[in-house]
Amino acid sequence: MTTESGELRRTLAPASIPLVNRLLSPDDSSRRLAALAGAPRIALDSRQQADVHCIAVGAFSPLTGFVGSADHESVCATMRLADGSVWPMPVVLAVDEQTAGARGAGDEVVLVGTDGEPLALMTISESFTVDLTAEVERCFGTSDPAHPGVAARVAQGKFALGGDVEALRIPASAFPDYDLSPAQTRARFAELGWRTVVGFQTRNPVHRAHEYLHKVALETIDGLFLQPLVGDTKGDDISAATRMRCYEVLLDGYYPKDRVVLGTFPAAMRYAGPREAVLHSIVRRNYGCTHFIVGRDHAGVGSYYGTYDAQRVFDSIDPTALGIQILPFEHTFWCHRCEGMASTRTCPHPDDDHLALSGTRVRAMLLAGEMPPPEFSRPEVAAILIESAREGLEAAAGKR
Repeated sequence: MTTESGELRRTLAPASIPLVNRLLSPDDSSRRLAALAGAPRIALDSRQQADVHCIAVGAFSPLTGFVGSADHESVCATMRLADGSVWPMPVVLAVDEQTAGARGAGDEVVLVGTDGEPLALMTISESFTVDLTAEVERCFGTSDPAHPGVAARVAQGKFALGGDVEALRIPASAFPDYDLSPAQTRARFAELGWRTVVGFQTRNPVHRAHEYLHKVALETIDGLFLQPLVGDTKGDDISAATRMRCYEVLLDGYYPKDRVVLGTFPAAMRYAGPREAVLHSIVRRNYGCTHFIVGRDHAGVGSYYGTYDAQRVFDSIDPTALGIQILPFEHTFWCHRCEGMASTRTCPHPDDDHLALSGTRVRAMLLAGEMPPPEFSRPEVAAILIESAREGLEAAAGKR
């Protein structure tokens, strides 16, 4: 691993990246909502609600709202906003045709959360229609309806509203102790005296391979920000509640307490592979990270993306424009002959000497109450996953 130059480190200092704040104070929220008592209301789905959350606290900086047509076209074609800022995925407020036709520039609307209560206000800049097929093919690399990200986006439709958002509140969190805003994490990192911070994105429990990446990075970087995504994921992904229990027990037993901060990322998973890797890096930059780990098939699903496509996408992006340094890692594994974690860069032994367990095999073991090898998963983590799998089976049986 190489370290960046002093000049690049200064360029990537988190304090140099301005944060958007679209969250109104309680007094302003009450005043603005009262003034718009008769305004039209638009109900958000859970993914759109998560986007409002990310816009409001600055996780999606520099976005101040949902994109308009110029930004949408530019992002899809070039992975940049119309002003040239690096941004890989259009954040779209999709609406039905009737709503799109009734709204226009200058209109103010109330965005309603999934709990039925006002969540945000939006000043509409335009109503527009997108080429949905072109959007998904460019952003996801496919229009296959079996791709979960494509399916979710297509289901929202082609009609959209662009405009700035003012959040009245933050949606209730299932993990309030870990629901840290970018301003809060930046302050926490500064309090800890960290000049360099490496971010790690996950939607899965942390296994030994992930732990290895963290600890290799921590050999040269001051602190680790472990930030699991807790928004919508695929139906067969492990629940956020179970994953959070795994992270807690793992950090308690195997990580230095003064070198790790655990926080949640409220966004929905898009499964967009390379483009989502870029999005995840920008988000961690906003939270105050100077470095971001990108491993094998980051944000991938199925066989839609090449093993290291999510690393190669950064080759065409200037790190100073991105604002964060990428740490690419190859596939890691336990090698029986090395008697430790390794990768093909450090291990000379053939595949037969490597512990290899497919996700399907691990799920079968957990459902059977069988512990995966400790070289694959820490036993405390495996125990939580076995308990969760058993509870899932019992719940499914009770519904029959």
